[in-house]
Amino acid sequence: MYNSVGKWLVIPSARTASRQFSLSNRCNESRQRFERLLVLDFEATCDSQRGTIRPQEIIEFPVLNVETNGFETVGTFHRYVKPQVHPTLTPFCTSLTGIIQDMVEDAAPLKEVMEDFHKWLLSQHLLNKEFAVVTCGDWDLKELLPRQFLHTGQVVPAYFKSWINIKMIFAESTGVYPRNLPHMLSHAKLVHFGRLHSGIDDCHNIAAVVRFLGRRSSQWRLTSFLED
Repeated sequence: MYNSVGKWLVIPSARTASRQFSLSNRCNESRQRFERLLVLDFEATCDSQRGTIRPQEIIEFPVLNVETNGFETVGTFHRYVKPQVHPTLTPFCTSLTGIIQDMVEDAAPLKEVMEDFHKWLLSQHLLNKEFAVVTCGDWDLKELLPRQFLHTGQVVPAYFKSWINIKMIFAESTGVYPRNLPHMLSHAKLVHFGRLHSGIDDCHNIAAVVRFLGRRSSQWRLTSFLED
């Protein structure tokens, strides 16, 4: 077949066109997928009524580095953090999180822990990779961290200004919007690990949900953003 200037046009067969479309889709999916997912779940100072402590301060800072080829954990950052404004934990906080006063008494303040976290990112070669933070809900990075940084005068790093709320990806993949982490685990038929509201245990449970969704070929995308 000729075009308007007398050149032959090559019309691909249906099979060839289908294969090219499939390859294009796989390339697009590959570009969308992050190399690493950093599962994060802060624990904070609290009382029986959540709003009675201002500002709430991070007292546990756990992050798991999950690679997206097999969705296995390849690195762990875990620090307890000494609160500065309200240094004494309430009995309710200890009961809820399992964090006792001794765990935070000799810990570093958040500013130093953030410096250690950045060093950990470097040691994991994450700043040379495409990664996204994964949380269960938006509270950790939309409310807790910005409010504490506002109080201390710290600047929120760029990598904490956008993240994946795993509840959104779970809903898109399963058709069920989860109420909380136990609901996700139950729906996915996953066994709960450790203690609820232990930051590091919650991270391991969120990572289990990440693996569950990864095996369903879920598409990982940023769902939430911190407004400047």
